[in-house]
Amino acid sequence: MSDFIEIIVIVEGKTEKIFINSILKDNLADRNIYMTPIIISKPGEKGGDIKFSRALKDITIHMKQRADTFVSLFIDYYGLKPDWPGFINAKKEEEPAKIASIINDSTHLAVNTELSAYRSDIRFIPHITVHEFEALLFSDASSLASELHVDKSDVDKIIDQFGDPEKIDDSPDEAPSKRLERLYPKYKKTTTGIIIARNIGIDAMRKKCRIFNDWLKRIESHL
Repeated sequence: MSDFIEIIVIVEGKTEKIFINSILKDNLADRNIYMTPIIISKPGEKGGDIKFSRALKDITIHMKQRADTFVSLFIDYYGLKPDWPGFINAKKEEEPAKIASIINDSTHLAVNTELSAYRSDIRFIPHITVHEFEALLFSDASSLASELHVDKSDVDKIIDQFGDPEKIDDSPDEAPSKRLERLYPKYKKTTTGIIIARNIGIDAMRKKCRIFNDWLKRIESHL
């Protein structure tokens, strides 16, 4: 336990990095949690092609770099490649919370196999977002509808269909971002999406998104 913690978060892309830097970081800093997002590395590769070997290389670097920091992930499940721990078993499940649990537990086990000497059992906090960042934006239908200049009922219909923002996704064409683009063709992840996220706020997201909230609770438990 400590009065504060520092945590490196390996993220999938630019959107996740901006979200943490401009919104989540300040929220956690109020609780003495200092988060630094770093886009998963390897020149020439982009988000959506996330091999475990690629992530493990970055996790290893940051686990070894400093003994007093924590390391986590903020990566979309649908971008994972089959080499990811738990991937095959997770594919048998439909419930997002179950998918997240399988992937997170398997990832933790695999990292511990490689990095137990660096206290990875404590310092590594895995987090795979089952659907993309935009799922969080469905936490507040009023804010989302207002920013997209659409009727709130259009957003309510989507939420009511699934009952939970973190369940909104039927296929690549029905992912949260694709639904937002149909509601508002000018939607851009790194601008519109971030503005909406800021208006909604982290506390509202935590109330509606169990997987996201569980991740932050696991981080907070180390204080």
